[in-house]
Amino acid sequence: MTDAQLTDLADLISFARAHSPFYRDLYAHLPADVADLPALPLIDHTAFWDAHTVADSKLLTGPHHDGIVFKTGGTTGMPRISFYTRPEWRAMARRFSDGLVAAGVAPGDRVANLFYAGELYSSFVFTLNLFQEASVPTVQLPIGGAASPEQVVQTMRDFSATVIAALPTSLSRLAREVVDTVGTLPLIRLALFSGEAFHDDQLPLIKQAFPNITVRSIGYASVDAGVLAAPVAGEFDNRVHQVLTAEKVVELLDPVTGEPIEEPGRAGRVVATDLVRRLTPMIRYPVGDLAEWVDFPSRTFRLLGRAEEGARVGPVSIFLEDLRELVAETDKEGRIGGLQVVVRHFDERDQMTLRLADSTPQAAGRDALEAAIIEQLDVRRPLFTDQVTRGAIHPVAVEWVGPSGLTVNPRSGKAVRLLDERLNKRLDEQPDEQPDERLG
Repeated sequence: MTDAQLTDLADLISFARAHSPFYRDLYAHLPADVADLPALPLIDHTAFWDAHTVADSKLLTGPHHDGIVFKTGGTTGMPRISFYTRPEWRAMARRFSDGLVAAGVAPGDRVANLFYAGELYSSFVFTLNLFQEASVPTVQLPIGGAASPEQVVQTMRDFSATVIAALPTSLSRLAREVVDTVGTLPLIRLALFSGEAFHDDQLPLIKQAFPNITVRSIGYASVDAGVLAAPVAGEFDNRVHQVLTAEKVVELLDPVTGEPIEEPGRAGRVVATDLVRRLTPMIRYPVGDLAEWVDFPSRTFRLLGRAEEGARVGPVSIFLEDLRELVAETDKEGRIGGLQVVVRHFDERDQMTLRLADSTPQAAGRDALEAAIIEQLDVRRPLFTDQVTRGAIHPVAVEWVGPSGLTVNPRSGKAVRLLDERLNKRLDEQPDEQPDERLG
């Protein structure tokens, strides 16, 4: 860390201890002058969200009377909410906009914003704001994610759009509409994605619809942790980003030992500290992703996928702790002895499979319990069902196994909670924090 970062960190810790009951309790056992980041405990997501509710927040350092509120996930009954002051939000958008040129945005681009708006979601608003703050002049087309594919195509043609900002699933769905109706839109030269991973099998259809397109990450950010890293100019591996070091400290920690990682090519979980935000301090906050350093001195890293604490299925975040509670509450007889979530990608879409360990030898009753679990998922996570209906993701699948049928960690012998088969690289074991919603 630089001297400026060390000073900012010391000020942040002191401020959080003085004004946030959550951090005051969390750091109660530490010396009053502690300012060493590794000496601080990681945020435990369960404790964090228990302390930070809509009605009563022990995290906030003061009243929230000027700014914006976003929902970051959770269930219909227990949403997870993020608060920003107006200066914090504007500064975040301005800083993130610095990466637009590296992503390929050029003066005069006409940007079709196809992210989702409303219901306290952040992606559309954030994209709108960051282009407003950008140093490069552009024209914005605020179309949104709820518009029909026909409307989107017509609007982009009417206003000669050159850039699309969207989820990869939205981009794929739009490409199919273009191919099936107008054939191609050759003016589109750039797609900026966020919110979920972009997969190679999505590119052929997209190139067919937009023959002159380049697909780039808009950057790496999340609703809770804020802006984290920018795309790297000339780097066409969309997983590679560079930390915004003036505002953020990003650590990669070994998922088993917790030790800091500095060497390239070694996977670790992403932990972020925001040196700027004061209303809701974020200090050693596990973001819920895995990454590896490409070059540690320049703080350039490659994202590897989600950590075990939560699944990202297309544009939908599924909190594993919420899913575990859902299954336990639905399983009235205690038949299910273990839950494992498997995420796959095929036919250009993601699928979530619930692997259930049956503690009884008979198959009778499985179908009814399986249907009840899926019904409760529909009720508690309606966004998942909505994305299935839209064709963005596959319907949930259920796989029954015996008591010893769950995949285990070869190092610890513990059952692995999440198997992400989309990854080229996999970790043997990951931590137990909750996943963070990506901006987008």
